Amino acid sequence: MTDAVGGGAVVRRPQLTDISNAAVALHREHFGRGPGAAKTHVTDNLIVCVLTDVFTPLERTLIDAGQEARVRETRAIHRAATEEIYKARMEGILGCPVEAHMSTIHVDPDVAVDIFVLGGGGADPASDRAL
Repeated sequence: MTDAVGGGAVVRRPQLTDISNAAVALHREHFGRGPGAAKTHVTDNLIVCVLTDVFTPLERTLIDAGQEARVRETRAIHRAATEEIYKARMEGILGCPVEAHMSTIHVDPDVAVDIFVLGGGGADPASDRAL
C-alpha cells in the first residue's frame, strides 16, 4: 500500500514503522536511552519523526536547574556531528537521498522532532498528508 510520495520515492506503511524504529534506535545509540514513543509523518519531500520523553536524567537535571539553553546547545552540537549518520540510516530505509536532517527539542512537553528533507526530484503537492 502506498502512503505518500516524497522526493520521488514512494513511502509505504511498513517503512513508516521502520523509520520510527530507526529514530528510536539512533536516539538510544547516541543518548544512552530511547525515547518513550515515536511517530512518523510523511508529506511531499519531508519525513517528520516526533519523539516523546527524550531527555536523559542529566538533561532533565540541567533543565530543572534552569539550564535549558545548555541542553539545547549540546543537542545542536550533537545534531551537527551526527547529521551524516542520521541521513545514511534514513537513506538505507527509503532507498533515496536525504538532502538535509534537522532536529529540535521542546521542554514542556518533552518532545523532539527530527525532520528529513528528501532529494531525488519533486513530489506531487496533491499527495500532501500526514500518516
